[in-house]
Amino acid sequence: MSSRTKAMLLVLIDLVLPIGLYYVLRAAGVSYHSALLISSLLPGLSVVANLVRLRKPDGLSLFMTGMMVGSAAISLLVHDPRLLLAKDGWITAISGLWFLASVRGRQPLVFAFTRFLLEGRVGPLEDGGSRRVSWDVLWERLPAFRRIWRVATVLWGIGLLADAVVRVTMAYTLPPDVVPGLGGLQYAVFMVLMQVVMACYLVPTGLYNRWSPLYFPLKEIPA
Repeated sequence: MSSRTKAMLLVLIDLVLPIGLYYVLRAAGVSYHSALLISSLLPGLSVVANLVRLRKPDGLSLFMTGMMVGSAAISLLVHDPRLLLAKDGWITAISGLWFLASVRGRQPLVFAFTRFLLEGRVGPLEDGGSRRVSWDVLWERLPAFRRIWRVATVLWGIGLLADAVVRVTMAYTLPPDVVPGLGGLQYAVFMVLMQVVMACYLVPTGLYNRWSPLYFPLKEIPA
């Protein structure tokens, strides 16, 4: 299964199905709280399946697991529908803070997320070969490469905090049945906006150009 297929499957399980399930339950006469509780537990299935498959989860898996466990705990413990609606906002805020905290760690979260998608397709070629240089090598030998991902992680952290503010505001001001659907749409809008922000930042750094001065310290000979 390709990375793109896996990503689409995760979006289906973690976003589309819970929202659809919520409205199906509401149409069947289930209360706000019960519908929110049942639908909010569904995304945890993909996380559990991934942990069982990996057995030794990496930092990215641990991050996703932490978010899902926190979300499930809130769903089970909270009995106020408005607070339950605001749950995604608070989880998003925690995610934003986690991103910002990871900037000072060994490798920031955006590096881990992006590496999963782009390693092997972005970066210079190995000397005399057709393969891309490992991102472990780039991280170890290029301070500018490390700085790029730390700045990108800060941008994502700030974006997530702003997204969280909007989500919490919607949860407490809009009709309850409007919030899940609008919240799902907001995920799409947020991702598009962040992709634009990332492109505006990353492209000028030379990250996507294998002949960029960013990679000169590796003394790469262009193919």
